[in-house]
Amino acid sequence: MNLKLMDLLLGWDPLGYGQDAYETEVVDVLQAVHEYDDVSILSRRIQSIYEFSFEEVIPLKVCKKMAEDLLAIKNEGTCEI
Repeated sequence: MNLKLMDLLLGWDPLGYGQDAYETEVVDVLQAVHEYDDVSILSRRIQSIYEFSFEEVIPLKVCKKMAEDLLAIKNEGTCEI
């Protein structure tokens, strides 16, 4: 699951700086995915992580789409015994 999450995040270039520009943010977002299960909360957290680093705001609807995709991966990786 973590590899799928990382692949998705590493392929995301929301500010147009190139995919290699976001390594620190990817790690922070990965941690947030494990902390939050709510799309609204996660999308705002994603937005704030990138805003803090780059002083640019990613539109919330863009962050929401990413949060939905990340939580879908997280939820498909959940295994119940």
